[in-house]
Amino acid sequence: MPADTPILSLAAQADSALRAAFEAALGPQAAGADPIIRPSEHADYQANGLLALAKKLKGNPRELAGKVVAQLDGSPLFAHVEASGPGFVNLTFADTALAGQLAARGSDPKLGLGKAASRPVTVVDYSAPNIAKEMHVGHLRSTIIGDALVRLLTFSGSEVIRQNHVGDWGTQFGMLIEHLLENPDVAGGEEDGDTPTISRLAALYKAARARFNADEEFQTRSRQRVVALQSGDPETLAGWQEIVAESKTYFGEIYSKLGVLLTDEDIAGESSYNDELQGIADDLERRGVAVRSEGALCVFFDDVVDKDGKPVPFIIQKSDGGFGYPATDLATLRHRVRDLKAARLLYVVGSPQALHFKMVFETARRAGYLPEGVEAEHVQFGSVLGADGKPFKSREGETIRLISLLDEAVARARATIAERSPGLSAQAQEQRAQEVGIGAVKYADLSTSRTRDYVFDLDRMLSLQGNTGVYLQYAHARIRSMLARLAEAEAAPDGSEAPPLEPAERALVRTLDEFGATLDAVAESLEPHRLCAYLYALAQAFSDFYEACPVLKAPTAQIRARRVAICELTGDTLALGLSLLGIAAPERL
Repeated sequence: MPADTPILSLAAQADSALRAAFEAALGPQAAGADPIIRPSEHADYQANGLLALAKKLKGNPRELAGKVVAQLDGSPLFAHVEASGPGFVNLTFADTALAGQLAARGSDPKLGLGKAASRPVTVVDYSAPNIAKEMHVGHLRSTIIGDALVRLLTFSGSEVIRQNHVGDWGTQFGMLIEHLLENPDVAGGEEDGDTPTISRLAALYKAARARFNADEEFQTRSRQRVVALQSGDPETLAGWQEIVAESKTYFGEIYSKLGVLLTDEDIAGESSYNDELQGIADDLERRGVAVRSEGALCVFFDDVVDKDGKPVPFIIQKSDGGFGYPATDLATLRHRVRDLKAARLLYVVGSPQALHFKMVFETARRAGYLPEGVEAEHVQFGSVLGADGKPFKSREGETIRLISLLDEAVARARATIAERSPGLSAQAQEQRAQEVGIGAVKYADLSTSRTRDYVFDLDRMLSLQGNTGVYLQYAHARIRSMLARLAEAEAAPDGSEAPPLEPAERALVRTLDEFGATLDAVAESLEPHRLCAYLYALAQAFSDFYEACPVLKAPTAQIRARRVAICELTGDTLALGLSLLGIAAPERL
């Protein structure tokens, strides 16, 4: 087998064996049968599919199951196979099959996952903060979910192009640039924990907005500055570029703290498409996709109407000649298909934008910007809620700053680490606090089905009990610590045959074997919570194994070697799984 060929999971091997047995036992009519294999309380797995075949073959499903079992009898893959109920087949793997999987996966740096399959070029659009504005809790889910999907899709074989569609164009920049040019020494520092960049941006925006609301002459100058920006005035462009550059520095600080992959090279702001908007409008009107309505250029849809049944316009160009998000998003989509050669477009944006993207994608289909074979999907997600079940706000009713949430999570983790691990150096404690605090926030988000809302609760996120990132990090650290102690007391096997696997050993090896299938399912469904659920189940299976199966004090060297191999593969699987979620797996906590 080539080195990069993935190792077939036990479930996949069982599926292949069953399909062959169906056809051999029941004839050509059973070819193509789809046996559904699930974990079972009565065996390792249980397969069905014979009920449907029995109707087709006009036979007794129990008798058909008996014929299939006869075909599987003697297979080295199974220790025991039996018919059960009305056409089910119970499958118990041979110890040699389980041990073989353990050895093959444990000896492979890729954990038996092999070379990822070639998949289409995928663009992932996520995070999308606004220039000159602070990132707030509303940006948390897009950034974290998008980053996890980028990691998972890249690992699964996709060529992934990250796109951070920042808001860097529009009328508000006249206000900001005018204030900056009139007050070049804007200073901030009004919030604890702020970096100079964050402070300066916050002060710039607040001061400019206050002046704009109170000073009509400043309003006039700001509007004139918008015209100057759109016409390419050098001084105005220089002011805009200064604001953009400072915002990028701020975004970079947040992304670094979060541990996400986004960089300046991934930024493709609204301004990137400004020169294409008129061409988009002209093209849509020429094709008859968009029509004039009350002076505006609009696209209409039969199934998008208001409460009175009137069609809701998708406005490409306003009656005053200006453009909004629809035109920009169409230009963006066309660029990604035409120039980036993407075959899959993923927009990681909140659920409230579902109608907008439905209209963007349908308009793009009509215009030919989204040809057959190219997939566009709104990867929507729910909201972050406060303890009251309402959108998360500060006590003053303001949107909570993202940096504040992250700093508080790290501060809480710092206190816990100092209490639990006083032997660590101050530098090591701070690194662990960052890893645990940020990991807790990210895991709480990712472990929730992305279409659901969830309550932001740091006490729960940082708990060592239950399905939390901290629980998984401690499980990993516990394994690494145990393995370090075992290495000091290692004894070589004497060559005798090890006794059969204990039930907890079997359960853990079977769970380890499901890792590849889980990653495939996440890459297909775009639901990171499935990986979180798998890692939690793996950690629980390891806990059961640890309680039932002594490792350091194993009765024989052969059993200890086997259990060490199980521990090593579990630790490696947890570490890889967490890394694909963008979460650190500390060696010690």
